[in-house]
Amino acid sequence: MDLDFSDEQRLLRDTVRDLCAKHVPLDVVRALENDPERYPEDFWKQAGQLGLHGMRLPEEHGGTDMTLLDAAVVYAEFGRALVPSPHFVGTVLAGQVIAAAGSAEQRERWLPRIASGAGVFTVAWLEPDRGWGPKGVRAKAVPVGGYRLSGAKRHVPYARSAERILVLARDEATTDIVFLLVDPAADGVSLTQQLTIASDTQFRVDFDNVFVPEDSVIRGGWQLWDQVMHDAIVLAAAQAVGAARRTLEFTVDYALTRHQFDKPLGAFQAIAHYLADAVTTVDGAETLVWEAAWARDAGRSTAKLAPMAKLFAGDTFRDVTAKAQQIFGGNGFTVEFDTQLYFRRAKQWQMTWWDPRYLEELIAAQVLDAA
Repeated sequence: MDLDFSDEQRLLRDTVRDLCAKHVPLDVVRALENDPERYPEDFWKQAGQLGLHGMRLPEEHGGTDMTLLDAAVVYAEFGRALVPSPHFVGTVLAGQVIAAAGSAEQRERWLPRIASGAGVFTVAWLEPDRGWGPKGVRAKAVPVGGYRLSGAKRHVPYARSAERILVLARDEATTDIVFLLVDPAADGVSLTQQLTIASDTQFRVDFDNVFVPEDSVIRGGWQLWDQVMHDAIVLAAAQAVGAARRTLEFTVDYALTRHQFDKPLGAFQAIAHYLADAVTTVDGAETLVWEAAWARDAGRSTAKLAPMAKLFAGDTFRDVTAKAQQIFGGNGFTVEFDTQLYFRRAKQWQMTWWDPRYLEELIAAQVLDAA
């Protein structure tokens, strides 16, 4: 088993790392916390020029049709830098739904805009007091030569910046799940910003009898969403692993340079063991993420591997940042230190895009079905 990156992957990693360092330093991340609309514009433009917005989209629509493993390399660097942008919801989720099940007209209209970064898309999936599975989709789509949409969605990233919101809704006639491309400025759509532990940009979106024309409807059901999500959570796992790796790096540096009782913190056995545990879990999570991405590219099933990668990477990021907080002590909770930026995002990323309980259910189903 060869776990080394190819020369092309190392170049991709270094290019994206340089891009993030130049355009999304952590002072930019701080400045954009709780901002209702903005994301790093220079980063967004440069990412478009590098083809990163279209990295998983077909070449005939302006994309670069990148492998999932290469995309995971990109997302690990996004995680290191805590990049705040609508890339995941636009390229990875909405773009993949349109590419997989959109009509020829929809693909020609929307995919080039996503691939170039000219259009920002987001997704509205989760509903108040409902679960992560198909039964949680209860927003009503009444067929009227198109649909009339009613309901509420929570945790919708960058809704105010989006050109279109891809909404999961329930067809009242067939009970199937449909995907509706909704203009956030349409009559009957209201946006309410939600403040989160990660201080990122999220909204509650309410739909009051919103008309959605037939040319903005995509059909594919839960099976399509499940397929898109299994690829997406591998990238979410890569993002968490990248952030965990960066947390480990600056924590090790602190343990070597911070002195107590005339010796560095890392000389104390308890601290050294914390760091030993951390590097072990980060290495393990990273390997699992690469394996899941490689398996998908090789045409193998990721029904178990993808949830495993997301579950373990999320837990690892959470655990490593918790250890970092203990090593930094009171400093780790102050806004001047970077530790709290990673610590707060670790918990939210762990709970976002399928939480640990739902991931465990997916993994358990695969284990039990194979028994």
